[in-house]
Amino acid sequence: MRSSEDLIIAVDGTLASGKGTLSKGLATDLGLPHLDTGLLYRATAKACLDAGVDPEDAEAAAGLAKALKIDDMKPEDLRTAEVGQVASKVAVHPPVREALFQLQRDFAYQRGGAILDGRDIGTVVCPEAHVKLWVDADVETRAARRVAELNAKGDPITQDEMVAQLRERDERDKNRAIAPMKPAEDAHLLDTTHLSIDAARAKARQIVDQVRADLARS
Repeated sequence: MRSSEDLIIAVDGTLASGKGTLSKGLATDLGLPHLDTGLLYRATAKACLDAGVDPEDAEAAAGLAKALKIDDMKPEDLRTAEVGQVASKVAVHPPVREALFQLQRDFAYQRGGAILDGRDIGTVVCPEAHVKLWVDADVETRAARRVAELNAKGDPITQDEMVAQLRERDERDKNRAIAPMKPAEDAHLLDTTHLSIDAARAKARQIVDQVRADLARS
């Protein structure tokens, strides 16, 4: 465990559970840098699509992952349904995960700490994080959120199609051999199904503040 002066917060959870928005809000509240680690896998996926590389080719995908630079990523180009599906495929490859592991660790261990959100931050990337959150919501709620986001960008996906995609994605992420998606044993669980963005952010902040108070007393 590091000093509480270097605060590392791991926010894991399912797609469209609100973990990214929550993480950004916490980063603003706490003055910490934030990394959506899912974008690293999405950037690798888009690189595969752009280069005509088969996402099932682990070594080729890993080669593209090694060339990624965080500052070069453009989130608006990476949040399509197609890129998301391919990202889930490249994320199962150990060489890809190894290529991106140190990049995430370096970000987390910068001076002052950081907030990282993803699916295996609290279990694999930063198991020693000071605060671990697991964010989830029921699949219908998550699908509705994602459909609204994609439709607003001109991606005409339906609720039923998104529910099917989320269920497929969840199963793949939960059952992959390397770094399966699951809450850390000491994670604080946060169900956002019936919470507004502001309410979820407030609950997360309460958890962080309590952990920091506990650390200060220890």
